[in-house]
Amino acid sequence: MEKLHEKLILIQTELKAKKGKTNNFGKYKYRSADDILEALKPFCKKYAVYITVTEDLFSEAVLNSTATISDGAEEITANAVVGVDLTQKGMSLPQKYGTASSYAKKYALGNLFLIDDTADDDATNKHSKPVKKALDHKVADSIPHYKQKGLTFDTFLNNIRESYNVDQVEEDVLALRWNEYKIAS
Repeated sequence: MEKLHEKLILIQTELKAKKGKTNNFGKYKYRSADDILEALKPFCKKYAVYITVTEDLFSEAVLNSTATISDGAEEITANAVVGVDLTQKGMSLPQKYGTASSYAKKYALGNLFLIDDTADDDATNKHSKPVKKALDHKVADSIPHYKQKGLTFDTFLNNIRESYNVDQVEEDVLALRWNEYKIAS
């Protein structure tokens, strides 16, 4: 019997999640969380696993989504943290949270199943102000580097500000992620 991590590797290798949605304004196709979940259904049966996606609010404007794969005995999770743009004009409050929730689910699933959206038009479009992704993968991946060198959060944040256009919500998320990372002793 295969262990869960072995099943996950097989799914990551075999999964092909199509871009099933079209943005008519920007004239491009993109992949949604629903597209990913639909593509995963056959693997759930094939490998006797199930997938869940849950969400938590870190603060009023910061949403954490956790994608989990389990075989009933073990589970493996991946997270995505996004900001809710409460200043977005033309959207009701539920629409603002719904949009952020959709992105968070998509990126949590993408993190768990190694789906790279950097070439996805939805990740790179410039036609309008996108919902802010409060934490870029490159930024999150650099936290261990800074901590292992003994650098402070302020040094980290100043370097990030030079490379990225971050706002207060994103800084709050970075602070949360900085404090979550522990250096192994």
